[in-house]
Amino acid sequence: MIEFALGADTQPYVWLTTVGRRSGEPRMVELWFGLDGSTIYFLAGGGEMTHWVQNALANREVRLRMAGRGYMGRARVPEPGSEEESRARRMLAAKYQGWREGQRLSSWATRSFCLAVELTAETPLG
Repeated sequence: MIEFALGADTQPYVWLTTVGRRSGEPRMVELWFGLDGSTIYFLAGGGEMTHWVQNALANREVRLRMAGRGYMGRARVPEPGSEEESRARRMLAAKYQGWREGQRLSSWATRSFCLAVELTAETPLG
């Protein structure tokens, strides 16, 4: 089981490092996120064509930096329309847009591409 720093889920962002699908070089991006258990969810407003999404789908082994700790993970796409995907969208909308049950979700929360990363291990930062 992965242990997180206290308050990790309330951090404003994480750094996701993917491997460039063309260059093979590490590519780091700062992203909004939602944490549920050992799964981190992201919404890409630019959709599936967003470079970090394309990189994560080309090489699913990714690294994350959150609350001063490093993690390894494996990217995947939640089943479109599934309860998991809906929960992730509501979680991010609540965290970043003040969404509450009974309100309509924003276009960002409903239309963005959803990506999940299953965290597999804590790693040293470096």
